[in-house]
Amino acid sequence: MSETVQAATAQGVAVSDVKGSLIQTQVGRVVSDKMNKTVTVLVERRVKHPLYGKVVTRSKKYHAHDENNEFKEGDLVEIEACRKLAKTKAWRVKRLIEKAKVI
Repeated sequence: MSETVQAATAQGVAVSDVKGSLIQTQVGRVVSDKMNKTVTVLVERRVKHPLYGKVVTRSKKYHAHDENNEFKEGDLVEIEACRKLAKTKAWRVKRLIEKAKVI
């Protein structure tokens, strides 16, 4: 057994739970697809302000790997963390959740 699995079973966590939660995933919208094999994904999250209690929207952009250049601007995608692929690219597009609406 690997050390991670042994540590997880010692803490009372099931092995399948550990395996599923090792890869971090986030959901965001593609804001740029101008690069080759790379998309820029904007991930927004809502957090409560620590002092005032107001709900504030925080956002961050990630560069994600898109092997076949199949994701376009406006698509809602799920990205997962992976090894560094470039200086600023350490995420990979996992799946398409919703296609962009063309008006």
